[in-house]
Amino acid sequence: MTTTITTPETAATPRPAAARGFVPALEGMRGLAALGVVLTHVAFQTGASGIPVLGRVFERFDMAVAVFFGLSGFLLWRPHAAAARGLGSAPHAGRYLLHRAARILPAYWVVVCAVLILLPSAADSAGRRVWLANLALIQVFVPLTLTDGLTQMWSLSVEVAFYLLLPLLAFAVMWLRGRSARWRAPIVLTLGLISLGWNLLPVPTPNAIHSDNWLPGYLPWFAAGMLLAELVETPVARPSRWRRIAANRWIMWPLAVAALLASSTDLAGPAGLERGTPWQYVGKMALGAVIGFGLLAPLILGQHRHRWLESSVAATIGRWSYGIFIWHLAVLAVVFQIFGIIPFHGMFPQVLVLTVLFTLPLSAAGYALIEEPIRRWVRRRVG
Repeated sequence: MTTTITTPETAATPRPAAARGFVPALEGMRGLAALGVVLTHVAFQTGASGIPVLGRVFERFDMAVAVFFGLSGFLLWRPHAAAARGLGSAPHAGRYLLHRAARILPAYWVVVCAVLILLPSAADSAGRRVWLANLALIQVFVPLTLTDGLTQMWSLSVEVAFYLLLPLLAFAVMWLRGRSARWRAPIVLTLGLISLGWNLLPVPTPNAIHSDNWLPGYLPWFAAGMLLAELVETPVARPSRWRRIAANRWIMWPLAVAALLASSTDLAGPAGLERGTPWQYVGKMALGAVIGFGLLAPLILGQHRHRWLESSVAATIGRWSYGIFIWHLAVLAVVFQIFGIIPFHGMFPQVLVLTVLFTLPLSAAGYALIEEPIRRWVRRRVG
């Protein structure tokens, strides 16, 4: 969180709530994104993704990952955007990385150990390489290490790579301060646009490894959040027309829905697990950036409240969202076993409800017993 320094310019300039601290609606949006990831995985494993038309939409709820990446881009880049404008100080790289490790790793390691020891379909193939790759979050670089109950962790591997890259990105533009800070947003936008071409490059990879699962390919989704951080930390006496449009939920949210529907066509790749062409990958990344930006921009740049996203229920789900994400596939596998449901043979609504009902208590326990205590301990230790 940034520390705001009041200057004559900023004192006279109305700024969105997001520029002044915690935005409750973002927590609610994070919770919805977590449930979207659950929905797409349940749809796939029950065969509901094969339903004509609607099944393709279910498949593309994996675009919720674009919201996660956009949120990370915004929240982690915002202190740097503020510091460039004299509105606070950016965190020290060591302190920042320690906080990120404390936030991600302990709860994640518990899930990895639980899955690789207790889930039969994962434990049977859990050799040393699988253990090391999953514990170190390098699955996207090591062949055949994404295993049952943990396959969703590819995105967490990408997220951690972004955590490591962010201090370098901040250092690269640290000279853009004061009046020169106005060039930061165009540079971030350019980074996102250039990254769209990652999958067009002939990147050599080992067998069973695909470079489109590496961080450069997903930088457009992070850049969408970083761009919002630059915009919200830029004081303006009178918002431009484009900024007013970005802050308007009645424009941006339908745009995000339209992008989601477009992504459910061949523009973003074929149905199922078949890999798309490089140009389809470009389409998916571009549409995902629109989805992330479109859903988050009104919450960050707008002045109005979002009562449902700020409700206690949404806030609670948002706090548990990390646990929902890391636990839900293991829970889904157990639901099939306990209730004798055959994968890919229907019962989508029932399996979805059961998965959510069993995942929420685990997520709540993980938040109360692991995530929050460790976060507080690290904050007391290092500030």
